[in-house]
Amino acid sequence: MNTITRLVVYAIISLAFATTQGQTKELDSIRKADVDYKISNLEEEKTKIEEQEKSILKLKISKINKRLDDKEITAEEAENLKKEAAKVAALNIENRTEIVESKIALLKRNGYDSYQYRRDDNERVSISIGSGGFHIDVSSDDKPKRKPKFDRRTFGENVSAIGFNNTLIDGVDLDDSPYKLGGSGFVEWGYTLNTRIFKNTNFWRLKYGFSFQWNKLNIKDNQYFVNNDGDITLQEFPLEINKAKFRTTNLVIPVHLEFGPSKKIEKENYFRYSRHRQLKIGIGGYAGVNLGSMQKLKYKEDGNRVKNKQRGGYEVSNFVYGLSGYIGIGEVALYVKYDLNPLFKNQAIDQNNISIGIRFDTL
Repeated sequence: MNTITRLVVYAIISLAFATTQGQTKELDSIRKADVDYKISNLEEEKTKIEEQEKSILKLKISKINKRLDDKEITAEEAENLKKEAAKVAALNIENRTEIVESKIALLKRNGYDSYQYRRDDNERVSISIGSGGFHIDVSSDDKPKRKPKFDRRTFGENVSAIGFNNTLIDGVDLDDSPYKLGGSGFVEWGYTLNTRIFKNTNFWRLKYGFSFQWNKLNIKDNQYFVNNDGDITLQEFPLEINKAKFRTTNLVIPVHLEFGPSKKIEKENYFRYSRHRQLKIGIGGYAGVNLGSMQKLKYKEDGNRVKNKQRGGYEVSNFVYGLSGYIGIGEVALYVKYDLNPLFKNQAIDQNNISIGIRFDTL
């Protein structure tokens, strides 16, 4: 019985190897035909390249002739443009053909065996014996390549801004403001996402993200802020002040509807909209929270220089919200923002922060 079993096993193994060798030869034949087919397609591609470039050249020459007929250019200029277009077409044919010839040479030089080994890296052979009979399977783990992304409707931008800062006070002109116009300023830094609203046009965009805002007031007339039981007022300092500055730090979420023309750039595998050197206008607002406040005083006391930093305790509005907008070209824009919330919770006279400066939106 054991002898019969061993003979049956030997017979099955021999049959398996014989069948595998037969299928291997068949696969080699298929792979060789596959390589020949690829080379044939590449040869045809060389012919198509020349036809494509000639068609493009013909179209360029047609446009040049139209400009000549419309007297936009002279005959000499038209001739020079045609020569330049022909030169570009010839170089395109040469370069693109060289790429195809390199692919053909790579297939021929490596040979069909090399191609087979590369394919075999991901192939597996399985042998099954059972009630269903004898079966040999050759399969591949090759996965389809991921296609390049053709369109991207949302992209990120770094946002920074700097400029002048002050407050609008009821019944008080900016010239009479208790804060210096030149010494008061603001800085903003953040990150936004820019989303194209409609599928086939980039004229309307939605911009949203986060920003840190630092608003500084340079207090004049030897005054400083005093907290009298929650009532924030300006009072004269008992000594001569060299500098008196008050700063708030906010974290806000800005949202703007941005609109303006864009230039569509189309490539072989994707297209993009470029706003480089294009007019843009943004209208919107922001909302967020106050992260802190600080008053910084510099003065002399008994001949000694004193720097006094007082953090918190100024009853600034915890919730910050306002309107903002900008207009510019490309990455640079004139920027204005205005806090709808009062600077302090309890004020005898309402004052709201306003900033005017330059804004930069960079990729």
